[in-house]
Amino acid sequence: MVELPEAVRPMLASAGSPPSGPGWAVEFKWDGVRAIVAAAGDRVRVTSRNGNDVTAGYPEVTNAISGFRAWGSVLLDGELVALDAAGRPDFGLLQRRVHVRAPTELLRAQAPVVLYVFDVLQLDGDWVTGESYDTRREHLLALSLADERVSVPPASEDVPAERMLDIARTHGLEGIVAKRRDSRYTPGRRSNAWIKTALITTQKVIIGGWTAREGHRHSTIGALLLGARDSAGHLRYLGHVGTGFTHAMLRDLLTQLEPLTTSDSPFDEAVPREHARKARWVQPRLVGEVVYRTLTADGRLRHAAWRGLRPDRDPGEVTLTPESGT
Repeated sequence: MVELPEAVRPMLASAGSPPSGPGWAVEFKWDGVRAIVAAAGDRVRVTSRNGNDVTAGYPEVTNAISGFRAWGSVLLDGELVALDAAGRPDFGLLQRRVHVRAPTELLRAQAPVVLYVFDVLQLDGDWVTGESYDTRREHLLALSLADERVSVPPASEDVPAERMLDIARTHGLEGIVAKRRDSRYTPGRRSNAWIKTALITTQKVIIGGWTAREGHRHSTIGALLLGARDSAGHLRYLGHVGTGFTHAMLRDLLTQLEPLTTSDSPFDEAVPREHARKARWVQPRLVGEVVYRTLTADGRLRHAAWRGLRPDRDPGEVTLTPESGT
């Protein structure tokens, strides 16, 4: 029996402006969650960015991959994306799937997930991470991944990155990733060989507490109190968010936050009194994501909206540096 390849941590892009000049391939940035996929015969394993096995949560994807027989074994890098009725990535829709390990047929129909594969790391037991982007792209296209659930998204070598960003903006996409065509794949490392340019500003956050809604709905979450770690590892207070939630999100959040209740603030600085006096503190274990307009002079998020929990991220990697996408 052919061995199933061992998963690795994915290579990460650095944030920056679209690069100019020759030697770059440009891909669209998909608003989903990263996935490392190992396949051998009809066996498939899907691993999240932080190494968790999430195979059972996406049966439509694993079934599609197991149907491809062009290899003995393969290790792929890609993005799990939920598509709305118009075929556009919808991160809010994906949130309905990220915690579910046995999705019903109804849920799979309501929140369909696809896998966009953009790199290949291992073929039939041989690592190809040391080969160039161009060569790995040839390997990837030769796998003929063309299914309604699993496909290889386009990459452009001729259209300037700035133009690709305009196209992404026109079609409501998250942004672009420019990749040096002569670059190797470096697992688990953030590299300047990949440059991501986002059209929205997001921040990974750690939940440190919550406040209840006013009035008769006092047992429901009204706002989350958020933080991120600075370069010294201290948990800094970034502000609160009270918009962007669905009823399902609020129910799920309350279920996960209540067991983490603690008597003391987890933040390593004072939280403004208007938020602290009504706060219900929690251990800083849950990671989420917000989108925001700008930062205030004292480093607080301004006009923030909740996007959802990120179980694919570890609290220790959530820093004050704004990040976009995956």
